[in-house]
Amino acid sequence: QVQLVESGGGLVQAGATLRLSCAASGRSFSPYAMGWFRQSPGKEREFVAGVRWRTGIRDYTDSVKGRFTISRDNAKNTVLLEMNSLRPEDAADYYCAATQQRKPIGWRYERSREYEYWGQGTRVTVSS
Repeated sequence: QVQLVESGGGLVQAGATLRLSCAASGRSFSPYAMGWFRQSPGKEREFVAGVRWRTGIRDYTDSVKGRFTISRDNAKNTVLLEMNSLRPEDAADYYCAATQQRKPIGWRYERSREYEYWGQGTRVTVSS
């Protein structure tokens, strides 16, 4: 069984930087891709960033491009999300997700239903 544990959330002012971490455990952990999603009250969960585990190919939702960076440490089974120039609209519960199933060419990270494993989330609050 794979477990994902997020950390690094908190309360910051607009313009600040936060780094989220997602640590994966489990003897069978061998992901195809991992992603970060977020959800704020009254809104649907939305894709933020994703990374292919083996190749490192990354993608981001448009609203965070140039501000957020996703990276992975294969040896530590960890994926990071560095969030710079935070805005009040970035405030949300952030979730780490992993899929171990190989996807077809053209698969898109934002297909949240195609991730088998999810963390419990870490809250990011941004004051204006």
